Amino acid sequence: MRRLWLLFAQTVTVGLAIWFIVASLKPEWAREWIGGARQAQLTSASVPVLEAPASSAPAQNSYREAARRAMPAVVNIFTTKGTRQPQRPFMDDPLFRRFFGDQPEEKQFSLGSGVVVSPQGYVLTNNHVIETADEIEVAFADGRKASGKLVGADPETDLAVIKVDIPNLPSITLGHAEQARVGDVVLAIGNPFGVGQTVTMGIISALGRNHLGINTFENFIQTDAAINPGNSGGALTDANGNLLGINTAIYSRSGGSLGIGFAIPVSTVKTVMEAIIANGQVIRGWIGVEPQDITPELAESFGLAKKSGAIIAGVLKGGPADKAGMRPGDILVAVEGKPVTDTTEMLNLIAQLKPGNKAKITVQRRNQEATLDVVVGKRPRPRRIEQEEDEER
Repeated sequence: MRRLWLLFAQTVTVGLAIWFIVASLKPEWAREWIGGARQAQLTSASVPVLEAPASSAPAQNSYREAARRAMPAVVNIFTTKGTRQPQRPFMDDPLFRRFFGDQPEEKQFSLGSGVVVSPQGYVLTNNHVIETADEIEVAFADGRKASGKLVGADPETDLAVIKVDIPNLPSITLGHAEQARVGDVVLAIGNPFGVGQTVTMGIISALGRNHLGINTFENFIQTDAAINPGNSGGALTDANGNLLGINTAIYSRSGGSLGIGFAIPVSTVKTVMEAIIANGQVIRGWIGVEPQDITPELAESFGLAKKSGAIIAGVLKGGPADKAGMRPGDILVAVEGKPVTDTTEMLNLIAQLKPGNKAKITVQRRNQEATLDVVVGKRPRPRRIEQEEDEER
């Protein structure tokens, strides 16, 4: 027995000596041996360990499939504008140019986002992204780049259509904005601050936002999904990756996202896009009046019994409304039988009328209603756009 105990003690002593030597000279061997032993212990049959299979389905609160479907169709848009040098008489002096040479043209660069809506290469974006651009470059999620040609723009809804000559592009599926409800989950996809394609998540905070003073025709989807500079023109999608709107503006005092962003609904986007592709512009109806909302103060001041509709503050002489007999002070209450609640709805209803056709417009005058037959005119382009085109010519 004593001999066995002595043999055991000698074995333990030799083992500890070897361990001390290995730990001092080759510590990585010791760490590997300990790690292997622990791994063997954790994966042994005696300890129950649950491991998810590599091909497991995404978690219930994951939107990876929606992002995977939509992201390839969202592009980055880079624009370049050459700034005009101020006119200096001495620039034409040959002696000056001999010593100083021709002054190079300065260029300004800006960025935004866009959405491929057709495999034929049509890309939707905001008008303010490309309105002053001399050159447009479109960069796709797969690394491809192409020059973009402006098909047409609609400043009054802040939408524009670009065409690129690349076949079989991945395009987004249009959703149904009319079925969206407050509280629905949405994803905003774009290129904020130029960092690269980014996806943010939020909910629909409100629908039908207007009177914001952003565009002439407003019917925004409001969301708290983070939208920042560079996101303009990008996609707002539903939880399945279908396009609900085009991100266009944020409410911010600092320039960063404060959780209030606005997107143009896909219903408006589709109408404008089809008109631009067909005609190069959006043709809207117009009757030549200056409307004003009926406020409680106005109603009380003028003794108006009706508090809905749009009061006609001015009528363009010789315009469609003037020829039909409309007068300042009339209250426009219906267009083609559709009731008018305010100026925004009046503008939208008249804009949908086809120029050249007659439209029945109901007005209230001295508490009596009358129906006028107005030959609809074509809505003039904004003066700012006409001035820019004149300067280019």
